[in-house]
Amino acid sequence: MFLVRPFLAWLIAQLLKILIDGLSKKRFDFRRLVGAGGMPSSHAAITVALTTQIGREMGIGEPVFAVALIFTLVVIYDAAGVRQAAGRQAAVLNKILDELMVQKKITDTRLKELLGHTPIEVMVGALLGFAIGWL
Repeated sequence: MFLVRPFLAWLIAQLLKILIDGLSKKRFDFRRLVGAGGMPSSHAAITVALTTQIGREMGIGEPVFAVALIFTLVVIYDAAGVRQAAGRQAAVLNKILDELMVQKKITDTRLKELLGHTPIEVMVGALLGFAIGWL
């Protein structure tokens, strides 16, 4: 069954986010279970676990492995590139909002800044996914 290992990798990555984030902030936020961003990347974990399992059980010469690999690379690029840049833009916009709110010229909600992953978060997620997919 090709769903168990990928979703196990996703679950472990999300639980690790709660643990790592909780230890660093001295409080546990269980909303992190479904949140994006943070260490490790569950996007990398779930896609690499699936690709690894397909490669291991069906062979890397199969077309389905090529599809899974390309899908994984696109997801990782998005997680580490596009969404990371969007998170940096959100941080800048939040700073502008903060300054405008101090002057009482605007009352708007802050944007979510933790959207993407750093390269190390993606790498750790990919390694977790590879390990779970290989087992």
